[in-house]
Amino acid sequence: MANIEYKELLNAGVHFGHLTRKWNPQMAPYIFMEKNGIHIIDLNKTLVCLDEATTALKKIVRSGKKVMFVATKKQAQEIVSEEAKRLKMPYVTERWLGGMLTNFSTIRKSLKKMSSTDKLMKSDSFMNFAKRERLMIQREREKMERVFGGIADLNRLPSALFIVDIKREHIAVKEATKLGIPIFAMVDTNSDPNLVNFPIPANDDAYKSVNIVTKYVSKMIEEALMERKQDKEEQKLKEEENKKREADEKESVSE
Repeated sequence: MANIEYKELLNAGVHFGHLTRKWNPQMAPYIFMEKNGIHIIDLNKTLVCLDEATTALKKIVRSGKKVMFVATKKQAQEIVSEEAKRLKMPYVTERWLGGMLTNFSTIRKSLKKMSSTDKLMKSDSFMNFAKRERLMIQREREKMERVFGGIADLNRLPSALFIVDIKREHIAVKEATKLGIPIFAMVDTNSDPNLVNFPIPANDDAYKSVNIVTKYVSKMIEEALMERKQDKEEQKLKEEENKKREADEKESVSE
């Protein structure tokens, strides 16, 4: 895929920061200018950061590891969950539960409970429950789906986080930092870019901005997944060729 263009970012409003009085001074290196009381992000810096972030992300994904997408703000929920589902990556778009990373063993118990509930609801015995009981179980399952649906298949900690708005997702940032999990994130002018490993200076409030950055990051992850698949196929082919050669050698020796 061709690299994202400056003009595309401009059209999506990625350069619009917050009011100057709300800025975080740590974002100074990524700010181009001030206009009508609003900080304007330097999109050339955004392009450089996007390139660095996606290059590192591709290495993680190509090695077979998972990236967790995190975005609980309304304008980002839909696009982030859509892309994560498409890539079969874990995601959190409802509430971030404290301890989701640092107390992962407890989270796994909840995921097991959700799986057991699914089995119960599919079983013949479920219809033997009273109507009120069935309704309570269904409601509980719906509640679990909202909270844990995006991480239902997660059996180990993710190897990286992609976050939209680190100010809002500060608990996720703290937990990942504590565990040494690298963080890739859209960082607006009101946030501290030093809190994450790969900051992507960008407007994290407007839907169009979140959409274009998330989709580009997702496209790069998709490329890495395809490259991994290709690597596996090539490895399999190599192994088959080696086996065939060994068999031929044995045959020629026996003759």
